[in-house]
Amino acid sequence: MATHNITATSRKVEGKGASRRLRHSGQVPAIVYGAQAAPENVQLEHTALWLASQNEWFYSSILQLSVDGKSQKVLLRDMQRHPFKQQILHLDFQRIDENVAIRFNVPLHFLNQEVSPAGKTAGVVVLHELNEIRVSCLPKDLPEFVEVDLSALALGDIIHISQLNLPEGVSIPELKLGKEHDVAVVIARHARVEVEEEAPEAAVAEVPSTKAAKAAAPAAAAPAPKKK
Repeated sequence: MATHNITATSRKVEGKGASRRLRHSGQVPAIVYGAQAAPENVQLEHTALWLASQNEWFYSSILQLSVDGKSQKVLLRDMQRHPFKQQILHLDFQRIDENVAIRFNVPLHFLNQEVSPAGKTAGVVVLHELNEIRVSCLPKDLPEFVEVDLSALALGDIIHISQLNLPEGVSIPELKLGKEHDVAVVIARHARVEVEEEAPEAAVAEVPSTKAAKAAAPAAAAPAPKKK
């Protein structure tokens, strides 16, 4: 696994006001916790952090977090973003113990779909039911991603999580809960074409009401008086 370094500095001041001032100065408040050590408040430079956050490994890999020159291995557990600005507001990092298994979501990389029988057949859609999978392993065995080879995928095929090719030492805890948890990862099926037929609007003749008809009809001529 590649090493991904993140740099931070410790911070002593806490509170919402202090966090706002940090953000205005281009810093991001964060906390580091876990591994039977006291939580530590840190801050990171926003520009470098934003660039790192554009990479998949930032969310699925063990990070080497250097705080005031002291390095420790962490996982990103939470990240708060501004609702509409390109701004990171806060981060939670969890320290890891090399001897304790962790559970973490890793992304799935789908390979060779375009050369598969399903991918080359007109009218067939390949559905990716999952984009990541939760695994359990020691930190040293954590993969950055899991590959799903679709080169043999044909119409009607379903790939379940039990069929994923996992690295040595990596397991999927969900499979221990029963067969009903062996959910589909990929499905190849016919594309559905739904055509909505609009019923032609029936021509409705406007029939005047009785009162309107009477009003529109010409008045009957009065009989001429008889001559005496």
